[in-house]
Amino acid sequence: MNADVLYGQEILPQGVRSRLVDNNNGCTMHVLEAGFAQPGRPCVLLLHGFPELAFSWRKQLLSLAAAGYHVVAPDQRGYGRSSGAGVGFDDDLMPYTLINRVSDTVGLVKALGYDSVAAVIGHDYGAVVAAWCALLRPDVFRSVVLMSAAFPGAPMLPKGTSGAPPKGTLPLSGLPETLAALPTPRQHYRWYYSTRNANADMWHCPQGVHDFMRAYFHVKSGDWPGNEPYPLASWAASEMARLPTYYVMELGQDMAQTVAREMPAANEIARCAWLTDAELAVYGDEYGRTGFQGGLQGYRVGTDPRFSGELKAFSERTVDVPAMFISGARDWGTYQSPGALERMSEICTRYRGTHLIEGAGHWVQQERHEEVNELLKEFLIAVR
Repeated sequence: MNADVLYGQEILPQGVRSRLVDNNNGCTMHVLEAGFAQPGRPCVLLLHGFPELAFSWRKQLLSLAAAGYHVVAPDQRGYGRSSGAGVGFDDDLMPYTLINRVSDTVGLVKALGYDSVAAVIGHDYGAVVAAWCALLRPDVFRSVVLMSAAFPGAPMLPKGTSGAPPKGTLPLSGLPETLAALPTPRQHYRWYYSTRNANADMWHCPQGVHDFMRAYFHVKSGDWPGNEPYPLASWAASEMARLPTYYVMELGQDMAQTVAREMPAANEIARCAWLTDAELAVYGDEYGRTGFQGGLQGYRVGTDPRFSGELKAFSERTVDVPAMFISGARDWGTYQSPGALERMSEICTRYRGTHLIEGAGHWVQQERHEEVNELLKEFLIAVR
């Protein structure tokens, strides 16, 4: 694919356009948008996760535009056609911190000509960014919807600890070691994604990027029979080991090897209406061109203790705009952070509820777009 041609043009529905926007925070962002022809509409932002693109919202753009919104889905920094894709492991991590991602998103809002948006809606890692947007700038992001990744809140700063022995900088700093010490040694995907080899493992895997992504999307979807999630009691290694291997991998196996075991058969691929091979090719072409490192930088920030301190400044701060959580009933992502879903109703002071969609796995807005679209429109009407 020609790097000068913005992706998906031949497969995007009529009424969706693709363009580049300078966010005035050092990032040129590629956006897909609908409802742009009518000035004065309220804006809704859609933030994708990993390994995804703005294209992941293709089934929401026109639906929300028909409900009266200017709908904008950017490739986040490090992804697709936005700045920061194709970076190296040794490049600066500072642009990929959560605080700077909030700045990226605020900058995009301003560049589009708005002072605020009706909602910021995020899926997977995009839900993490959306939650921090709502927590830090409720004046800009007037409501928030999180999908597939519950928000545990800002890191806690415990009280009454003066004179106590110091603890690790990150609450989960010992998890890699305890997982590796299990009878069947395991490794958490977040720490694997933070390694130098992760990008090459996926980008140059034996099966090729297209087939790797087919297996990855399949194994985390409602189509894979192994997805029967339930809440986990704690972050203890014995509990983490209950997660499927695409979350807590076998030690020594890379992600491409892990998901290759569950590559769907040709007849299963043909039946996959929520992600056709032509649609998958958009992801395959983009990641085949850029590699995965731009997206992986976010995981490296999350496992690097150098970047945890700035988030602690917001300890005990709540999300005070209307909030809702949507996930697939077959999505292990709902429970991968023990206790986070249960805490949402405490962290979000105007919580509008949890919705688990039957039959859907991790890619809920693609797998069950009609149900998701109705929930989003009902939410937007209720908080208008």
